[in-house]
Amino acid sequence: MNIAIKDGQIITFDETMANRHGLIAGATGTGKTITMKLLAEEFSKQGVPVFITDIKGELSGFAEPGTLSPKLQERLEKLGAPVPEFQPFPVQFWDLLKKNGTPLRTTISEMGPLLMSRLLGLNDTQTGVLYAVFKIADENGLALLDFKDLHEMLKFVYENSTDLSAHYGNISKQSVGAIQRSLLVLEQQGAQEFFQEPALVITDFLQTNADGNGIINVLDVSYIYHSPDLYSAFILYLLSELFEQLPEVGDLPLPKIVFFFEEAHLLFRNASKTLQEKVEQVVKLIRSKGVGVFFVTQNPKDIPEPVLAQLGNRIQHAMRAFTPAEQRIIRSIADSFRGNEGMNVAEEIMALQIGEAMISTLDEKGMPTPVEKAFILAPASSMDPIDPARVQQLISTSFLNNKYAQTFDSESAYEILTKRAEESAHAAEQLKAQAEAEKETTAGKKGGGILDSIFGGPSRSRESAVERMIKNTAGSIGTQVGRAITRGMFGGLLKK
Repeated sequence: MNIAIKDGQIITFDETMANRHGLIAGATGTGKTITMKLLAEEFSKQGVPVFITDIKGELSGFAEPGTLSPKLQERLEKLGAPVPEFQPFPVQFWDLLKKNGTPLRTTISEMGPLLMSRLLGLNDTQTGVLYAVFKIADENGLALLDFKDLHEMLKFVYENSTDLSAHYGNISKQSVGAIQRSLLVLEQQGAQEFFQEPALVITDFLQTNADGNGIINVLDVSYIYHSPDLYSAFILYLLSELFEQLPEVGDLPLPKIVFFFEEAHLLFRNASKTLQEKVEQVVKLIRSKGVGVFFVTQNPKDIPEPVLAQLGNRIQHAMRAFTPAEQRIIRSIADSFRGNEGMNVAEEIMALQIGEAMISTLDEKGMPTPVEKAFILAPASSMDPIDPARVQQLISTSFLNNKYAQTFDSESAYEILTKRAEESAHAAEQLKAQAEAEKETTAGKKGGGILDSIFGGPSRSRESAVERMIKNTAGSIGTQVGRAITRGMFGGLLKK
């Protein structure tokens, strides 16, 4: 794939090495988005589907061909670069909050307790309680599909915390209350739109059009600064789904799909050690699934070293250093490249122009190429966003929009627990009436008393709500997820 030009010579990228992952870094306004856009187009031309996050709301231009503006023509002539073969690309627009794309959803059960605890901002104690809540639901076949399911499950756990603690460890009402409050905050941010059915089928990203071009899946996350935790939790969920659902394929001639994640530092912000270790493991192993992942960020040091070490293809745009500490960071970044004789990489990074980058990719043997300074080529699609009405037209005519546009509500924890509560209330009324009748019948009789209770007299032991739940078998509960629930690396459901 042609990606850059230096002194009239084209610099290429070996697409067979895309599953060794990559890094696109640089300060704001230095050209990261154009680089990401160009790579996405080149993969699409090769028949490789792409998933790309749109932070600034400017990637809808994929759907329209670019034009040769006077400014672009002047730049191409100056660089001796070829004029792009302008063309549109097949695009599928997605949105977590159902605003600027086909709704992209999952369920709370599928997200799992680890990522939900991150999304809710829970501490270690509260996270442990949430794990217990999920375990109780799993063991009793209670599907947690949406917010009302989790609300009802938390209510049940709160009301029966004493009995449940005997089976699942200490479950304090204070911790359950804290989780409930965090859930309300998340609900006010509109996150309930994301947790609904139908849930995403990960293979729907792996599409090509009739011409064999890979579909470019664009996820609108222009609201990221209002919901950064939702964005990061979704990306981590997506990685876990890819890892758990896709089969092992080894090294393919071309990747099955390539992902570009902007603002990658958000994935690791405030991440627990456990979560960070799991991300490192997934990034390391997901290459065998035929998946390439490119992290896009301002500063490579925002990404943990064990993850950074897995990113073999690197494109570094300009960074500025105004303090000794910043200069040390840039020297460290420069040292991560394979050197090129006579080139001071650290100084070059600080002197790069807009659209210029330090590039080192993997060759056919998987070895990093010596770093080169070059200008990124111009994309073939429009660099400007297209008209919003055109975006809505593309969304409405997408075959996947028909699949995901309408929500439905399966029987799940809310319906089952509500039904049980009603049945319990009815049973309690019957017991009360029966007790009153027995009291009148036995009034004035001698004997009985405590002996009756020991030997099965009129008094009866009352089974608690928890005991009834534990005795239930999942197979007897309609359309539930079933007792034999298995969770994957991030705690999400493993689908059979």
